[in-house]
Amino acid sequence: MFQIHREELDWAGRKLVLETGKIARQADGAVFASWGETTVLATVVSAKAPKPGQDFFPLTVNYQEKAFAAGRIPGGYFKREGRPSERETLVSRLIDRPIRPLFPDGYRNDTQVILTVLSHDLENDPDILAMVAASAALTLSGIPFMGPVGAARVGYINGQLKLNPTIEEMKLSVLDLVVAGTSDAVLMVESEAQELSEDVMLGAVMTGHRGFQPVIDAIIRLAERAAKDPRDLNVADKSEVTAAVAAIAEAELRTAYKLTVKQERYAAVDAVKAKVFAALLPEGGEAKFSKEHVAEAFHDLQAKVVRWNILDDGVRIDGRDVKTVRPIVAEVGVLPRAHGSALFTRGETQALVVATLGTGEDEQFVDSLEGTYKERFLLHYNFPPYSVGETGRMGSPGRREIGHGKLAWRAIRPMLPAAAEFPYTIRVVSEITESNGSSSMATVCGSSLALMDAGVPLKKPTAGIAMGLILEGERFAVLSDILGDEDHLGDMDFKVAGTSEGVTSLQMDIKIAGITEEIMRVALAQARDGRLHILGEMAKALTTSRAELGEFAPRIETLKIATDKIREVIGTGGKVIREIVEKTGAKVNIEDDGTVKVASSDANSIKAAINWIKSIASDPEVGQIYEGTVVKTADFGAFVNFFGAKDGLVHISQLAKQRVNKTTDVVKEGDKVKVKLLGFDDRGKVRLSMRVVDQQTGEDLEAKEKAEAAAANE
Repeated sequence: MFQIHREELDWAGRKLVLETGKIARQADGAVFASWGETTVLATVVSAKAPKPGQDFFPLTVNYQEKAFAAGRIPGGYFKREGRPSERETLVSRLIDRPIRPLFPDGYRNDTQVILTVLSHDLENDPDILAMVAASAALTLSGIPFMGPVGAARVGYINGQLKLNPTIEEMKLSVLDLVVAGTSDAVLMVESEAQELSEDVMLGAVMTGHRGFQPVIDAIIRLAERAAKDPRDLNVADKSEVTAAVAAIAEAELRTAYKLTVKQERYAAVDAVKAKVFAALLPEGGEAKFSKEHVAEAFHDLQAKVVRWNILDDGVRIDGRDVKTVRPIVAEVGVLPRAHGSALFTRGETQALVVATLGTGEDEQFVDSLEGTYKERFLLHYNFPPYSVGETGRMGSPGRREIGHGKLAWRAIRPMLPAAAEFPYTIRVVSEITESNGSSSMATVCGSSLALMDAGVPLKKPTAGIAMGLILEGERFAVLSDILGDEDHLGDMDFKVAGTSEGVTSLQMDIKIAGITEEIMRVALAQARDGRLHILGEMAKALTTSRAELGEFAPRIETLKIATDKIREVIGTGGKVIREIVEKTGAKVNIEDDGTVKVASSDANSIKAAINWIKSIASDPEVGQIYEGTVVKTADFGAFVNFFGAKDGLVHISQLAKQRVNKTTDVVKEGDKVKVKLLGFDDRGKVRLSMRVVDQQTGEDLEAKEKAEAAAANE
């Protein structure tokens, strides 16, 4: 019934198996992949013909993690998987990026790649396996695909690069780098690092590239036995329309691309495009070419004009040379009520970034296959349509916004203080108010400034820069701080973020069949120079974190209580802790290890809450003096509430040094007093002595009298 084909190999010490022919046989391509005991099903389906008028390649990649893969039941009311999680969205992008450039120009058929995690052994991360499985399924499908692609993860542990570390080993790594590519070149890099040098980062990329070559070979061997016949790819001859468009538009396009102001340049390009359409697609007349072919030819001509100018003259669209960074203005404290804020402007790209500090209650609960965990650092990126002078739909964040936010998150996170040093939940929001190239790197710069403005003790300021590439045959040019047009019409988007000491994040996407080690080396070196320049411009606004938190930021103090006292502080159904919060106005968060965080913008609220918690979770010490309140008087003395909920008796003989006839001659109910814990009587009741204080100033009257007497004697 089944015609099964398998390919097995030992990869990084674990068995990798690629199997086809048994599951999902109606898909164009399907591969059941396993690595250790982690398994992923990859399926590929592509429409037999493009939709009429389709002028782009509609590729969709959906990575999904099933909770049953790790023996879990999903959280939430419906107890089933719902909209994609942030991780699922990010992995979908991770898979999309290296495979998209390998579909031939002119292929317009709807294509969908679905990756489903069916089993997770909590040792081998399914994201790498999913990338390999997707590549194998595409290679077997018969769909036009210039693969296969390989992928690997590289860590840096104890000064050594390691191929495909386990999830447990990654906890010790100062690098998390994912690289994908073909047998000849690198196509995609995604990473987070702890201030590593450019040489280490490049070494990691090449280690990963060499490391996945056996996987590519295995996919080829599987395809030789199981691949479907390749589909016919009928690409229309466009030489005639290309020549016609060039004859009308080339000269005027060259002039338009000499305009350095974005809006003026766009207006001039649109005018040339309208002229081409009017000439080749006349209204009411018979068009010789289709609208799609004319539009595509015009786009190709735009790319050629921009690329030729750069390679021939070294001059870019806005008049810069290849290494110059656009003018930068960095400002902090731009929003009066925010805990920290910054406005970072680089040319026509601008990010308004706001940092907010919260307590443990504000931590993000993340439900994953590995289990539920809490995240204390959140970074959200928003790209409203007005930032590029357009109208558009406003709604929940899309894949691009999630991906850009995560890139900035990776760049900043290594520089954050440890939770024990700075016990705040930190949220950063980047609102892109203008965009013309690399708003994600503007987010990195703005986030660093906003956090320092909020008083978050960053280890070092962090900046980011986006690099581009123009590659024609043997000639290439690496561009620093690319514009939107250069990103759109170029061959590479290479983003590098870090400090003055090293790289904290690197992301690379290639639109061609890959780049070489030499080009990456040049790009990394040029990016370092640009990053140092940007850090210098940022330093004009702020060089280090502010010594104090913002006026409106909460203050947090921590204390430790015994774990067997946690239940008493919380109370039945949370009754006690709710009362503490309501009456003191402070927020209280208690962790499983007995760490208590008390937060409020009012120091008195924090003090009151801490005293209350201590009164429940600890015992008063004999011989110590405490502040208290008289709660009841009697003939034989006064009862004083002196340690939260604890009361003690001050016998009438301990009210003052001189003999008194009535307790109320010295104190009455409601008086503030200072008491000394003398010990406990035979029945375990607390015995106190009292020092009366001034009800207005809180001053110890007995001590005051002694001081005055001593002064008089002198």
